[in-house]
Amino acid sequence: MTVRGYRVEVEPLAAHLGGGYVAYIPVLKGCVSDGETPEEALRNVGDAIDCWLVAAHDLGLPIPEPVPESNPPVMC
Repeated sequence: MTVRGYRVEVEPLAAHLGGGYVAYIPVLKGCVSDGETPEEALRNVGDAIDCWLVAAHDLGLPIPEPVPESNPPVMC
């Protein structure tokens, strides 16, 4: 799946980490969000992307271009 043009990976979180699901953007290192369901994690990751892009801009860091999704997402 893509959000804001970026490929998003969604994986379940281990019970000892609180359970639920984590969504992350591989090309935006450290850009993650979570939710009780995969759908909630995907909804929440949009805000994480926005914050990541603003912080990178403010710090003068390069911002990776969105990478088109070439394969369907894999849910573990």
